[in-house]
Amino acid sequence: MAVEEAAAGSTGIRISAACRALGVARSSLYRRRRPAPAVAGRVYKCYRSLTDEERQNVLSVLNSERFMDQAPAEIYATLLDEGIYLCSVRTMYRILAEQDEVRERRNQLRHPQYSKPELLATAPNQVWSWDITKLKGPAKWTYFYLYVIIDIFSRYVVGWLVAHRESASLAERLIRETVEKQGIARGQLVIHADRGSSMTSKPVACLLADLGVTKTHSRPHVSNDNPYSESQFKTLKYRPEFPSRFSSIEEARSFCVPFFSWYNKEHHHSGIGFLTPETLHYGSAAEVTAARQATLLAAYSAHPERFNKPPQPPTVPTAAWINQPTSPHRDA
Repeated sequence: MAVEEAAAGSTGIRISAACRALGVARSSLYRRRRPAPAVAGRVYKCYRSLTDEERQNVLSVLNSERFMDQAPAEIYATLLDEGIYLCSVRTMYRILAEQDEVRERRNQLRHPQYSKPELLATAPNQVWSWDITKLKGPAKWTYFYLYVIIDIFSRYVVGWLVAHRESASLAERLIRETVEKQGIARGQLVIHADRGSSMTSKPVACLLADLGVTKTHSRPHVSNDNPYSESQFKTLKYRPEFPSRFSSIEEARSFCVPFFSWYNKEHHHSGIGFLTPETLHYGSAAEVTAARQATLLAAYSAHPERFNKPPQPPTVPTAAWINQPTSPHRDA
C-alpha cells in the first residue's frame, strides 16, 4: 500500500500526513493492519427476523383452506380486522417466494387460450367468411344490419341480407339458403366468423352441424382473423354513392342490390389478379387470362420497343389463407 511505503523507513513522513496526501482514511489503514479474525460457521441473522416456528406458522396460514385463494394483502387485512398480526405483507411474499409459491392466488375467472385459426382455400366453396355490419338508419342510434357471406378464394359474395336487427334465426336462414344455392356437400365447407352473439349462437352451431359444415371463429378482439369480411365492408362503405344514412330499410336494400351485383360481376379485385369475383368463382378465370395474354402479345408484336420483355397478365392466386403459417425454412 502506498501509505505504508511512504511512512516506512527514515523518510520522516507521519502516517496522518501520508493519509491526507493520498486521500486515504487512517481507519482504513489500521483496519488493514489488524483484520478481524474470521469465525467459521457464523450465521448472521437480524434480531427482528421471524423465528423458524413463526415463519412456518405464517406459511400454514397462507396455505390454509380459508386463505389459499387470497392475495397476501387481503389475508393481512382480514387478520388485522380480527385483531391478529403475523407479519407484514412483504414478509408474507418473502416466505411464499422461498417456497416457490408466488403466483396468482385469487379465485377468479381465467379465460381460455384461443388458438390462431389457420384456414386454406384452393378453390371456391371451400372456406367462407361471414360477418354483420351496421348501416346507419334515419335517426341517431338507429341502425339496419347487413349480413354478408363471402368466399375467401374468389371474393364472391355468395349471400347477403339486410334486417332490422341482429338475430341468430336470421343468420341461420341466410346460411341455410346460401348453402343450398351453392350446392354445398357435407364435409366440403368451412365457414369462419368472429365471436359475435349471432356467430356463436346455438341455433347457428346446430344448423352447421346438421349441414356438415365446419365452423371456426376469430380470436377475441383480433380483426386480422377475419380480413376478407372486413375488407369487403370497407369497399362497400367507401363507395362514393354510399349515403351517410338510410331513410328506410327498403332504401338500404335498394342500395345493396346493385352494389353486390357490381361487386361480383364488374369489380376487378386486386387480390385475385384483377379478375371479377364471379369470373373466378364460376371457373372462367383461365379463359379470361388467355384472352388477356393474347391482347398483351398483340401489343408487344406491334411495338416491342415499348416493352422490356413480353408482358404477362396479372397472376391469378392459387390459394387464399386466413393466417398463413410462417415456414420455418423461409429465412434459410
